[in-house]
Amino acid sequence: MLLSQGCMYGIRAALLVSLKNEGDRESFIPIRQLAEELELSFHFLTKILQILTQAKIMESYKGPNGGVKMANPSNEVYLIDIVEAIDGREVFSSCLLGLPGCGDEAPCPLHEVWKKSQGQLRSIFEETSLADLAKDTKKSMFRL
Repeated sequence: MLLSQGCMYGIRAALLVSLKNEGDRESFIPIRQLAEELELSFHFLTKILQILTQAKIMESYKGPNGGVKMANPSNEVYLIDIVEAIDGREVFSSCLLGLPGCGDEAPCPLHEVWKKSQGQLRSIFEETSLADLAKDTKKSMFRL
């Protein structure tokens, strides 16, 4: 899998928060509610949301009315922002098989295929905002 489980959960959580904050960007969504709706571990999701908060993608508020909300409008948050915050920049440049030292001089069996696809995949993540995903999710009734 290209993205870590935490990164996939982070994208799903950010998308759900952006859908819930649509029209009311000031409301904080309780993390427990997000965990239940996404069917994820509350503790694991909390750690992921802490990373997104530290990266200033989300804002958090502690207390009885606490939770998280998007720090910026969803049309200003791109998938690449979430991926880089959770998995780092090397996701799109590291060996697909995880072999150390993989490169043009010492390639793995998938090196050439992956090298051709890296730029295209990175472009998709750079050009796709949470607003784009939210619109598609509502229009096509996608599940999260």
